[in-house]
Amino acid sequence: MKMKEYFWGNKYWKFIKWLWIASISGLITFILLITIIWNDFVPSYKLPPLEELENPTTYLASEIYSSDGVVLGKYFLQNRSNANFEDLSPQLINALLATEDFRFYQHSGIDNKRIFTIIAYNIIGKRQGGSTITQQLAKNLFPRTRFKHFHQKLITKLQEWITAIRIEQRYTKEEIITMYLNTVPFSGNAFGIRSASKVFFGKTPKELTAPEAAVLVGMLKAPTAYNPLRNPANSMKRRNTVLEQMRKNDFLTADEANKFKVEPIKLDYKEDDHNEGLATYFREYLRMELIDWCEENRYNLYKDGLKIYTTINSKMQIHAEQSVQEHLQTMQKKFYTHWKGREPWGQYKELLTYGMKRSDRYRILKEMGKSESEIMKDFNTPVKMRLFSSSRGEIDTTITPMDSIKYYKYFMQCGFMSMDPITGYVKAWVGGHNYKYFKYDHVNTNSKRQAGSTFKPFVYTTAVDNGMSPCSIIPNKPITFEGYPDYNPGNADDEFTAPEMTMYRGLQFSFNLVCLNLLKQLGPDAIKTVISLAKKMGIQSDIAPYPSSALGTADISVYELVSAYSTFANKGVWHKPQYLLKIVDKNGNVIREELPKTKEVLSEQTSYVMCKMLEKVTTHGTAAKVKYQYQIPGAVGGKTGTTQNYSDAWFMGITPTLVSGLWTGFEDRAIHFRSLDLGSGAAQAMPIWSTYMQKVTKDNLIKIVPEWEAPKAPLTIELDCDNYKPEEKSKSNNFIEE
Repeated sequence: MKMKEYFWGNKYWKFIKWLWIASISGLITFILLITIIWNDFVPSYKLPPLEELENPTTYLASEIYSSDGVVLGKYFLQNRSNANFEDLSPQLINALLATEDFRFYQHSGIDNKRIFTIIAYNIIGKRQGGSTITQQLAKNLFPRTRFKHFHQKLITKLQEWITAIRIEQRYTKEEIITMYLNTVPFSGNAFGIRSASKVFFGKTPKELTAPEAAVLVGMLKAPTAYNPLRNPANSMKRRNTVLEQMRKNDFLTADEANKFKVEPIKLDYKEDDHNEGLATYFREYLRMELIDWCEENRYNLYKDGLKIYTTINSKMQIHAEQSVQEHLQTMQKKFYTHWKGREPWGQYKELLTYGMKRSDRYRILKEMGKSESEIMKDFNTPVKMRLFSSSRGEIDTTITPMDSIKYYKYFMQCGFMSMDPITGYVKAWVGGHNYKYFKYDHVNTNSKRQAGSTFKPFVYTTAVDNGMSPCSIIPNKPITFEGYPDYNPGNADDEFTAPEMTMYRGLQFSFNLVCLNLLKQLGPDAIKTVISLAKKMGIQSDIAPYPSSALGTADISVYELVSAYSTFANKGVWHKPQYLLKIVDKNGNVIREELPKTKEVLSEQTSYVMCKMLEKVTTHGTAAKVKYQYQIPGAVGGKTGTTQNYSDAWFMGITPTLVSGLWTGFEDRAIHFRSLDLGSGAAQAMPIWSTYMQKVTKDNLIKIVPEWEAPKAPLTIELDCDNYKPEEKSKSNNFIEE
């Protein structure tokens, strides 16, 4: 046998021959495959274009900012907010490199040395992943789909490798780390490191310590399994593994690592939730406006990462929310005591039926085809429930759904708004007791309640605008109006029967008959003039041209009244309340900017005179506690308001630099206090405003002006009643009128 024949005929050499053929063929196939994918020869396996690497398709939360730079909340489908490299803690970067890719700065997207190491580990049964940070970024930017066949997985892997190489060619290492940390998902509805840092530790990424960074980096392996809130033992074990990797790679000393490993995980967990945080009612009001605007302008509020800058001051918002909560808790206890042993809805049992039929439970049962009797049985069957508590936050209990309806009927509500009269900027907005449990916003223009005596200043303004002095004497006696023979109102306190008094005193103690007699003196069409003036000052609601409207029978919103009263404080110039400053897209471009809307409504003289008249309400009138009890400094004016049966309680407070107003009451007008000392605007609403003003003045959040600034031109209206005409002296000064 010849040597050649022996060589090729030997089975061993046949194996070697085919091994070489297979290897070379595989290499050629691999190179061809890489070439095909790299050059996009097959449409179904096209690589993402390079411009998509610069603008990856990720959902970015839109953020709402206060005027002092605080994030009030977010609108999102995925709670994702991008960070810059300089926003990242060095310990965070070290933890990431030590755990995920310690040769990150030595490779160009694919770590060849690591690949062979990983293959060896997998051969001996120790399964490990071999993806670099850059490869993982490629997967995060362009997620995999489910694979039916092996070749799909192979091609996708090659696509990731090529994409990783392209990323390395296009971006710096710092940019790659930043992009990676911005795209990774965490538990707690947090996407990206900035959201995760805030949710789990209440910090920015730059503030993270080594143990905190190790917790978050450890979660990348399995966000749910290593969630420190849900699986603290797993999370601690994984954290310590990351800390050990940091030690091995000389990012921590042995002493530091050992010290950190025994420390407990200290969370400051607060999941971003539309129901939580500051200015929840305001954020929802703003959201409804922005959804329409975004649709018209081809933006997506939940995906496009818009930055929305508002006029809300975070400190003032906190003070407003605290003031509302503190007083509502106090009044809530008084209400329970006031109605102890009785039901506040009394004969109006239908309120409970209406409440039941407005509930989600009723709607769902109806959709299931349940009969009314079956639904009633369900509503009277005890179930486990979590209820809102004004003093304890939330309580878990067992109660029937019908009893829960009764329970919530007891809760007092409030709408509070505060704005700068000079700029028109809205500074604080509190729409209710608790947004999670009470969604209805009691501030916005769609929420209206009977205004009561807070409307009376518009009658007095009309009189002053026609040259009448606050010292003018007005009858305080019953009166009739032509065409309204059955309208015979009286004063709330009929014990005081002075036959006449000055306009000062009529407004100071809010006498109904003085206001109506003044209206009649202004002429037969005076109510139309008053309504026209109120409209110019910002009241948008419909007001019937009846004499009773002078006493505030119309339903008006807090938003409108604060807007109107700001005209007094701003020297007669009306500002449309402005709560939005500008919107910036994710690239930093201003895409919407709001400009103030103003108009001159009153003369400086008229507005000044009205400020002086409203000032007397807070010094010796229905809101005298503003000065002698709460000691609010500087120039202050105000007006209380209480409607029939004490169903609505109001207070409007003005200063030269801040105007705030609020309504308090219950969801149903049939539910209310039964006495003036508990149900009046002075009792229910004025203390909230006063507490708020104490807080904002203590923190120097507003400028305190000692006196109302008089017009430069000489006054043509006399304000000193000693010079005008001696005021009729009352036998008693101890009265309060609403």
